[in-house]
Amino acid sequence: MKPSASLQVAKDPRGKPKSGRVWKEPATRDNRLTNIVKAKNLKSSWEKKMKQKADKEQFKTAKEEIRNKIHDEKKALGEARKKKAEQRKANERKSEVVQVIRNTNKLRRANKKLLRKVEKRDTTGM
Repeated sequence: MKPSASLQVAKDPRGKPKSGRVWKEPATRDNRLTNIVKAKNLKSSWEKKMKQKADKEQFKTAKEEIRNKIHDEKKALGEARKKKAEQRKANERKSEVVQVIRNTNKLRRANKKLLRKVEKRDTTGM
């Protein structure tokens, strides 16, 4: 009788490994976790399927609600920021001191630094 090939491979003498770790067994394809086949349930009950489906749907709606809530909060913060900036600008306009220049010839004599600070405003409301 001839021994099988797998038994023959196991009995073959090995040389000394380069690393010097003679006590370690060589890695084979058989003992890898990826080779372990996990059996999946072939049948699951209808109630279980429907429960999983309902749970999934409930999770989806909760996730969407949270996302919408966060979006609304951000939108409200942005609007509040914009409103605050407008109010600040209006307050600055109210509190600024203006000097009406009736003689525009004075502007021609003014230096460039002063001209940069000059702004035109509608003074009909004043």
